[in-house]
Amino acid sequence: MGKMRRKSDLPQKDCAQCGRPFAWRKKWEKVWDEVRYCSDRCRADARRGRKAEGRDG
Repeated sequence: MGKMRRKSDLPQKDCAQCGRPFAWRKKWEKVWDEVRYCSDRCRADARRGRKAEGRDG
């Protein structure tokens, strides 16, 4: 079994929407490099914001 880590020892990122720091989670183990938002709400807000601005293309 792996060595236990304190939450403060885990990698952190800042949310692209709200700017709050959030820590690595086991469920993000395989996709940590792709994770940009701290929550479903921030992800949804970011998508809503993009639609409101209108996308080129």
